[in-house]
Amino acid sequence: MEMVNLKINGMPISVPQGTTILEAARQMGIEIPTLCYLREINEIGACRICTVEVKGMRNLVAACVYPVAEGMEVLTNSKRVFAARKMNLELILSTHERKCLSCVRSGNCELQKLCKDFRVYDETVYDGENEPHEHDDSAVHLVRDNGKCVLCRRCVAACSKWQHVGVIGPNGRGFKTHIGAAFDQNLADVACVSCGQCIVVCPTGALSEKDNTKDVWRALNDPTKHVIVQTAPSIRATLGEAFGMHIGTNVEGKMVAALRRLGFDGVYDTDFAADMTIVEEAHELMERIQNGGKLPLITSCSPGWVKFCEHYYPDFIENLSSCKSPQQMFGALAKTWYAEKMGIDPKDIFVVGVMPCTAKKFETKRDYESASGYPDVDVAITTRELARMIDRAGMYLPKLPDEEFDAPLGTSTGAGVIFGATGGVMEAALRTAAEWITGESTDAVPEFKEVRGTAGIKEATYKVGGLEVKVAVASGLSNAKILLDSIRSGEKSYHFVEIMGCPGGCINGGGQPVQPAAVRNFIDLKARRAAALYADDENKPLRKSHENPVVKQVYAEYLGEFGSHKAHEILHTKYVKRDEF
Repeated sequence: MEMVNLKINGMPISVPQGTTILEAARQMGIEIPTLCYLREINEIGACRICTVEVKGMRNLVAACVYPVAEGMEVLTNSKRVFAARKMNLELILSTHERKCLSCVRSGNCELQKLCKDFRVYDETVYDGENEPHEHDDSAVHLVRDNGKCVLCRRCVAACSKWQHVGVIGPNGRGFKTHIGAAFDQNLADVACVSCGQCIVVCPTGALSEKDNTKDVWRALNDPTKHVIVQTAPSIRATLGEAFGMHIGTNVEGKMVAALRRLGFDGVYDTDFAADMTIVEEAHELMERIQNGGKLPLITSCSPGWVKFCEHYYPDFIENLSSCKSPQQMFGALAKTWYAEKMGIDPKDIFVVGVMPCTAKKFETKRDYESASGYPDVDVAITTRELARMIDRAGMYLPKLPDEEFDAPLGTSTGAGVIFGATGGVMEAALRTAAEWITGESTDAVPEFKEVRGTAGIKEATYKVGGLEVKVAVASGLSNAKILLDSIRSGEKSYHFVEIMGCPGGCINGGGQPVQPAAVRNFIDLKARRAAALYADDENKPLRKSHENPVVKQVYAEYLGEFGSHKAHEILHTKYVKRDEF
């Protein structure tokens, strides 16, 4: 590899040819600020915040896209550079809705931090032409406020390049330029899949999840309601970030303590329902393999993926597992089996899901998700919304004691935990299916490490009894498209496929804590968060879903056999073909 020698702020450094000034500076411990840059998907040099001075050049250059050259001398903190960055921020701020105190991103806004660093205040020296912008709150999961948009186009890149949905882009020209759907349609009227990846990359408060915490507070203060909460597998590995803890810290015990102190009548683990999903899904896989059913069986845990399938690949709807997602299975069982055991009328049970995913808000509104006659889940809130509730209640998560989930819906296995990482559903299902197909039970836990890791697409073939089971895993909808096209064309053939809507799976969901580009571009969030889940799995006394004693109890006293008629009535759902628009 050819190396290039240069100096940055007078200090020599040697980097591979093709390295940008931004990347070279970071290797020296210098963080050049950016506002639009996202590595690999939005390298456009549009915001000009990353401008630096190169000796011998008249104009400043954008460090995020400008490659290094032999003998180059770069200044990242000269008077000229600072003046240019400050002026660019003042220009951006001149057309910005400056209502920081009421903004959901206040304190975690990249524009706000830059303005603080460069001493740019609300009383800007420029009076920009401020076009009026209507809020788009038509979608069930998201609010767009273009008055806070800086036209960085990160959301556009995430939607088109990561997710292959591409329903948003720049409209208008000049001062009238704004981000929106084609022909300025409402987001609810286009084929958005509600994944929320646009939210987690937005540097400001222009995009945010639709806040449902008021509904939760209302229920908690209603003495007629029995309010219970479930937390998705990945939340324990991400919630700590909202309180300044290291990325990948498992805060399960402190999270439980916080939820209990918020006033929930029961604090439970969606991992229990993940175990339920596995036994139903593994049974469904065996049925299809043995009885000539539609293959490959494709997982249905990710509502963003399911909606993508309904819009863009309706010919694969028959391949989708009919199993409800763990969130919905939990709610269904809470308002049927649990309601009977507790002697509570289902109408008085209020189920809250704490989820990594904004698409879970959409999922609660889907048809065929009301086993008891009432919605399986009443409200889904994101990790960020829970963090705000904890803040509002005056709790500091790192200082809380570690407490355990309540019984019985808090009992789970390691297989349920790894649902939060891409490949986790596949591995959990294979642990159970392998024993059921062979009829051999062992104390050892088979690990299917070929489906682990953050790669966008993974494939493996496993010998299970006399059968060679071919599997594939995809995360991120652009990768899902590649995989589905290969199946559709006949190029690839599988028995079982796992698809997660967000790159890396739930640990990188659209409802997770927002990390600035300086972190997102250079730290593998997916790997660090997933590592916490796999470590938790290894430490669990039980690591196979079918060994969960409460799962056994539910079937023994309520559902009967795996895949029974009653199990289908309560735990399974249906899908619909949607217009692509």
